[in-house]
Amino acid sequence: MFDALFKFFFELSPVVFSQGEFRFAASTGSYVAAVAVLVAVGLTLSAYRSGRGRPRDRMALAAIRITLLAIILVCLFRPLLVVKAAVAQQNFLGVLLDDSRSMQIADHNGQPRSAFITEQLTAPDAPLLKALSERFTVRTFRFSSAPARTTGEGGLAFAGSQTRLGAALSGVRQELAGLPVAGLVMVSDGADTADAALGDALLGLKAEGLPVFTVGVGEEQLSKDIQVGRITTPKTTLKGTTLMVDVVLSQSGFDGQQITLDVEDEGTLVSTQTVILPDAGTPASIPVRFTVTEAGPRVLRFRVSPQPGELVTENNAREALIDVRDRKEKVLYFEGEPRWEMKFIGRAIKDDNNLTLTVLQRTADNKYLRLGVDSPDELAAGFPKTREELFAYRGLILGSIEAGAFTGDQLRMISEFVDLRGGGLLALGGPRAFAEGGYAGTAVADVLPVVLDRTRVQARDTVSRLTVKPTRAGSATAVTQLGATEAASAERWNTLPGITAVNRVDAVKPGATVLLNGTDESRAERPMLAFQRYGRGKSFAFLPQDSWVWQMHASIPVEDMTHENYWRQLLRSVVDAVPDQVEPGLTTERVEPGESATLVVNVVDPSFVELNDAIVTATVTGPDGVISDLPLSWDGEHAGQYSVAVPTTVPGWYEARLQATRAGKPIGTTVTHFRAAPGEAEFFDATMHAATLRRIAEETGGRYYQAAGTTTLADDLRYTGRGVTTVEEHDLWHMPIVLMLLVGLLSAEWGYRRVVGLA
Repeated sequence: MFDALFKFFFELSPVVFSQGEFRFAASTGSYVAAVAVLVAVGLTLSAYRSGRGRPRDRMALAAIRITLLAIILVCLFRPLLVVKAAVAQQNFLGVLLDDSRSMQIADHNGQPRSAFITEQLTAPDAPLLKALSERFTVRTFRFSSAPARTTGEGGLAFAGSQTRLGAALSGVRQELAGLPVAGLVMVSDGADTADAALGDALLGLKAEGLPVFTVGVGEEQLSKDIQVGRITTPKTTLKGTTLMVDVVLSQSGFDGQQITLDVEDEGTLVSTQTVILPDAGTPASIPVRFTVTEAGPRVLRFRVSPQPGELVTENNAREALIDVRDRKEKVLYFEGEPRWEMKFIGRAIKDDNNLTLTVLQRTADNKYLRLGVDSPDELAAGFPKTREELFAYRGLILGSIEAGAFTGDQLRMISEFVDLRGGGLLALGGPRAFAEGGYAGTAVADVLPVVLDRTRVQARDTVSRLTVKPTRAGSATAVTQLGATEAASAERWNTLPGITAVNRVDAVKPGATVLLNGTDESRAERPMLAFQRYGRGKSFAFLPQDSWVWQMHASIPVEDMTHENYWRQLLRSVVDAVPDQVEPGLTTERVEPGESATLVVNVVDPSFVELNDAIVTATVTGPDGVISDLPLSWDGEHAGQYSVAVPTTVPGWYEARLQATRAGKPIGTTVTHFRAAPGEAEFFDATMHAATLRRIAEETGGRYYQAAGTTTLADDLRYTGRGVTTVEEHDLWHMPIVLMLLVGLLSAEWGYRRVVGLA
C-alpha cells in the first residue's frame, strides 16, 4: 500500500529514489525564467509589506506566495533523478528459497508458507519468477542447513530440520562469485536456527556491496499456539535424585485455559500437573518435580497435549538429556564434638546407595574418631593437610568446629575446595560454627553465602527457638520437598516442630539465595538455609543445630521419613554437578544425523590444576555397535581443555568413554553420551521473524517485503547499481506531487484571504 501511494505521488518507487542521484538540467531559458521569478518574489514582498490587513496575515500570505514561486523556480531548472539501471538479461539474480520444515506452518492466508513459494516462484506460470526472469538470468537455490541449486517445483521438499540463513547467504555469494550479479532475493520466514552469528555473513555481503532483498512469509504473531520454551535441567545427576525443573510456557489465543503438563522418561510418565496458561505474550515459569530412577542417558520429554485450533503442535513438547549416574559420591564430615546432629545425619543417608559419609570427629586435642574411611591411612593425621587429599572428596561438611582448629593453609584449602576444585561445602550451625567459631575474616567466610559479623556474635548460652519454613525461592527447589506434591510439602513444613539455633546470622551475600527462613519468638525472620555459587562450586549454610528433632520429636511418627528425605536431598544438592578430574562436555546434546558432535573435555591433576600435556582419547560406540578411537587435542586457547569432532553416521545414542593419561600414568576416566536425531528447532519461536529479515536487507543495502507486497520487487531490483547497468534520467518536475503542491498553495492563499477578509 505504501509503495503504491508513493509511486502515485512521485511516479517512481522508493528504491529508485534511494539509489538515484539528484541533478539539474538547466538551460539558458531556465536562467532567464529564474530572473523573472526573482523579480516576482521582490514584487510580492513589496506588495505585502504595505498592503492591507494585519502584519502576521501579510507575512503568512507572502510566505505562501514565495513558496509557490520557489517550486516554480525549481521546476524551471528541470530537476532530474539519475540512476543506474540493470540491463535486461545481462545480469544474474540469486533467489534463495527456504526449504525448511517451518515453511509447512499454515499461517499464510490459511495455507502453508510454502504455498507462496510454489505459487510465485516454482509453478510453471509463477508470476513473480516470470517477472524476475524477464529482467535477469535467475539462479534459484534452496536452503535449510546449506544452499543447493534447484530447478522446478520438484526440487523443494520443505523438510529441512534446520535454517541457517548466514550459511545460505555466504554459500550463494561464493557460488555466484565472478558473475555480474544484480543482487540476491531471499524468501523465508526468517527463523534462523544456526548457532553461528549472522553478522559474519552480512559483513561479507557488505564488503562486496551485494544487496539482499528479503521476502517474509508467515505471520509475526500466531493466532493460536502453545509452546514449551526454555527448560533448565542439570547435565548430570545421581540416580534416585528428585529434581525440580523450571519449564517456561508461552501461548497465544489460549488465555487462562487449563492444560496438563506431562513429563515422560523414555516413554514412562513420571510427573503430571495442571497448569493455568498465562496471558498471551507473558511467559510463565512452571516448577515441575520428578525423580530419576534409572541410570544412564535419559531423554526427558516435557509435553503439553495439542489443543483444538493450534497452528503448530510440534512445539508442544521439548526434550532434555540428563546423564543419570549410579555411583558413590563421597562426602567428608568434620565435627568438633560429639553431638546428635552428626549421628542422625549419618543415619539419614545410611540407606542411600549413592552417598557415602566419611566422618572425622574430634574427641580430644589431636585425637579423632574416624568413620566410613576406605583405608587405614585415610584421615589418620586428622583433617587433610594437602589439596590432593581434600580434593579427593566431592562434598565437605563443617560441623561445630572452630576456625582455630585449622591452619591458615587449611582454611585456604577449604576455600579452594569450592572455588577451584568445584566441590560443595555445607556449614552447619553449632556453638563453634560461623562467627561464634571465629570464621569471620577468614578465607572460609568468603565462600559462605551468609555474612559473618563479629559484632553480632551470640552468647554461648543464648539459644533461639525457631519455626522453619521454605521461602518462595526455596519452595521451587528439590531440597525443601518433603511431600509427594508441592502442596503436601508445604503442609508438612507447617506441621514440623520447632528447632533451635545458637548462631546469629541476619544477612546473606548479594549473590546468595535463602531457601529456608526461621521465625523466632519475637516473630523476627532470619535465614536458616542459604545457598550460593562460588567459583566452580557452591556452598550452603544450615544454621539450626538440632534438625534431628524432626526425627525424634514426640509428634513425629516412627515411620515418618521427613528428616531422612531432607538430608538426602540436601547432601545430593551439595555434591550435584561436582566435576571430575576428567570432565566431559558437548557443544550440543543432539546433532543431526551425519553431522559431527564436538566433544570437549577438561583435564586437571589431583590438585585441580589444568593440564595441557595430557594424552586424551575417546572410545566412541555408535548405536550400530561400531567402535572408534579418537584422539583429543588441546585447543591451544583454554588451559586444560581438549576437543575432537565426533562424526555420526546413523541416528541413535553414541557413548564416548574418555581416558586421560600423563607420562604414562592414568589421570581419570569418564563416560558421556550424545544423540544423533532430527531436531524440532524449526517449530520453536515459529512466527515469521521480520526483524531478522529487515536486518539482512538494511545492512546489505536491500529492502524487506511482505509476501503480499512483492509486486514491485522485480522493478526495484533493476536499480541496485550492480552488474551491467545503463544510466537512466527521470524528470521530476512533472510529478503529480508537484502539481498538487502548486494547486494546494494557490488554494491555501485564496482560502486564507477569504478567512481574514482580504479576498
